Amino acid sequence: MPTPSPVVAWPRDGVPAVPAAWLQTAARRKAIDRLRRSNGLSERVRTLEAIAARDGSALTPSPHDLLVNESSALTDDRLRLIFTSCHPALALPGRVALTVRSLGGLTTAQTARAFLVSEAAMHQRLLRAKQKIAAAGIPYRVPPDELLPERLKGVLGVVYLIFTEGHTASEGQELSRPDLCAEAIRLGRLLARLMPDDAETLGLLALMLLGDARRAARVGPLGESIDLAGQDRTRWDARRIEEGLVALDGAVRLRRPGPYQLQAAIAAVHARAPSMAETPWAEVAALYAELHRREPTPVVAVNLAVAAGFAEHPAAGLALLDRLGEEPTLRRYVPLHAARAEMLRRTGDLRGADIAYARAIECSANDVQRADLSARRSAASSEI
Repeated sequence: MPTPSPVVAWPRDGVPAVPAAWLQTAARRKAIDRLRRSNGLSERVRTLEAIAARDGSALTPSPHDLLVNESSALTDDRLRLIFTSCHPALALPGRVALTVRSLGGLTTAQTARAFLVSEAAMHQRLLRAKQKIAAAGIPYRVPPDELLPERLKGVLGVVYLIFTEGHTASEGQELSRPDLCAEAIRLGRLLARLMPDDAETLGLLALMLLGDARRAARVGPLGESIDLAGQDRTRWDARRIEEGLVALDGAVRLRRPGPYQLQAAIAAVHARAPSMAETPWAEVAALYAELHRREPTPVVAVNLAVAAGFAEHPAAGLALLDRLGEEPTLRRYVPLHAARAEMLRRTGDLRGADIAYARAIECSANDVQRADLSARRSAASSEI
């Protein structure tokens, strides 16, 4: 229990017989409380200090730096670190990448894949961000509450990338990393309580909950990957879906649609559909078209092409994917090559599908994903 101040305690309990001794005891207890908080945070700070020492970064925060603002609305240590790292003086991609790399549990290679750049390019991006921090003398301090909104976009980007890597791991022997998904959702819930009137914060929480609700059905008994069409929807987490739909409804009521909210709306369409065949693909395609209008990235374009292939005809999606194949950032993007393979198979071009599957397998560093693509390739080859 926090030690009360004399302003509160003395009128209530009476002035102590030895006021100086009372003050000394109270100060000692307060110091112990502060040390306990500092020690808890120190465990998390050690990670940053190790990265700073290894990478030669000028950023070496101390627990004292992060506890300066004791009235901050940020009560979670990791969230304090993330808000601290997402300094607006850095360009948004740089601040998100640096924070994900330092605090998100991702390696440089995984961070590079998330941004669709080479590992060398990501290393340079991180180095430039650190150099700018050092040159500008940017203080590593928890921002005051009034400055949290200007850092929120970067923080949401960090949480989203942590979840994305957790949902489908870019490398390794498991399809997903539940630990990353759980941490991203935990942070998302904290942010939703901190910023209850921010539509994109609620949208991101909804997106993560609806995506993670399918986790148990995405992997078979032998650890194999199961796509959306083959998933047993009774294994989807109904409580997560309900929580996600409530968060999405809260975001929609704020009437400020954004990219995370639109992605959550797409996930909600899938969550409500009884089966793959009964999914209203025209609605999914329309939502992706609006998302692409607001955020015209190559990744969104791939998803729009896939949705068009289901809403119209595989040839329509294939035409869009073929144009995207010329995009440099997508040359090693596994979902693009896997989607092309599926569209080619559905149009009857089995030899073309075989080549696209081979390319997808070559680009993947996830063992479960590679095994699934190899099985699909074998099945398509048997039809030739």
